[in-house]
Amino acid sequence: MSDSPAHADPDSSVEVPAAASGGVAFSRVLPWLLFVGGLIGFIASFVLTVEKLELLKDGSYVPSCSIDAVMDCGAVMVTSQAAVFGFPNSLIGLAGFAIVTTTGAGLLARARFARWYWLGLQIGLTAAVVFVHWLILQSLFVIESLCPYCMVVWAVTVPMFWYVTLRNLNQGVFSPRVPTQVVSAAGNHLLPILVWFFTIGGLVVYLFYI
Repeated sequence: MSDSPAHADPDSSVEVPAAASGGVAFSRVLPWLLFVGGLIGFIASFVLTVEKLELLKDGSYVPSCSIDAVMDCGAVMVTSQAAVFGFPNSLIGLAGFAIVTTTGAGLLARARFARWYWLGLQIGLTAAVVFVHWLILQSLFVIESLCPYCMVVWAVTVPMFWYVTLRNLNQGVFSPRVPTQVVSAAGNHLLPILVWFFTIGGLVVYLFYI
């Protein structure tokens, strides 16, 4: 498949050339991924915030996401890892996912964002994915409990980071532009995401259910 043409001005570009995987283009996937993924992350962060407030008001309160000894939001919420910066981590999620959702909505409405905006989004998602993996390690090996709503946040953050990174590489945001076929690994751009999901899922099963 021949490489799709790049936009002449990456500062005002919002579309990413086709990725050659089943005919699906980055330009079609990314807006929906940011909008839907951002919305899911925002809702999960909102619920976590509400549950945390309820737990602060009543120490005996059992959060709705405390299902069993493993899936226990309450056990996670009372740890220092749940408030790394002195306030609930979910507040960061509320702000961050609101920006991501708005970006996705803008792209769906054919808005154009400058290069500095894409760089800012990249920095934000990179920080988010690093933070998420630190929280994953803490949950699996230190706290030894899982928060279902937190896991939802993990599940949406990684794909959004991945596809924004691919988009920015392809559009020359980091300069120089990386051709579509290289960025998409000849259409196999989804493979790293699937490997990540199976790896995390496998760790959860191995550590808690075997």
